Amino acid sequence: MAYSGKFKPKNPEKYLGDVTNIVYRSLWEKYVMKYCDNSSDVKEWGSEEIVIPYLYEVDRKYHRYFMDFVIVYKTGVTKLIEVKPFKETQLPKMKGRRTKRMLTESFTYVKNQNKWKAASEYAKDRGWKFEIWTEKELTAMGLMPKSTKPLKPFRKRSK
Repeated sequence: MAYSGKFKPKNPEKYLGDVTNIVYRSLWEKYVMKYCDNSSDVKEWGSEEIVIPYLYEVDRKYHRYFMDFVIVYKTGVTKLIEVKPFKETQLPKMKGRRTKRMLTESFTYVKNQNKWKAASEYAKDRGWKFEIWTEKELTAMGLMPKSTKPLKPFRKRSK
């Protein structure tokens, strides 16, 4: 199930864009927004406020990459953050896969790699950092529960 909606910050002065139009496209993005809004370590933050051009190697055309987050910490460190499922950060497994699905996952992987290379260079040019936060990082940081999957009801086994 996809979660999306509008986020209303408790600390709108920290937001780097239009506070009336903050949209999350996943529950994980909503967790990051809550973290940015509530953390005393975060000076400023924005969601999809930075657009980075990147060359997609498959069609050899330039596209626009809307960064999930830019976070400016009170320490002076600025980070560009991409929130992504861990499986999309890994090379797709090819063995025994159906062709259409394999192609789709492969193109997604290449597109992500192209985006992340451009984001990394963009951040480096400005003295910033680029990071990918998956469910593993979000859980380790305490931003989300260990599991976001609904629990299945307990069923007593009959003998």
